[in-house]
Amino acid sequence: PALLRLLLPPPPAPGHRPHPAGDRSGAGLVRFVLGAPEGQRNARLFWAACRAYENGIGPALTASLITAATTTGLPEREARATITSAARRATRHRAA
Repeated sequence: PALLRLLLPPPPAPGHRPHPAGDRSGAGLVRFVLGAPEGQRNARLFWAACRAYENGIGPALTASLITAATTTGLPEREARATITSAARRATRHRAA
């Protein structure tokens, strides 16, 4: 159970709740990734990428999310893999 919790997206910080539906540019999602502390960078990136793809802005936001993730210290390769995984997950959920 403890390891499974590591795979879950982090809860939003109190008072800060990115709302991609109202922000079609995805700036809030990018800020969410930029604010990720060490240990939560990948989880926050995955969560933000899932929201972006669910809201139809995933492809347009990919470069900005990668830049934000690498700015926090996540390797580019890991950031790209995380976003690819989020895109697959969002596609599966839409098809279901």
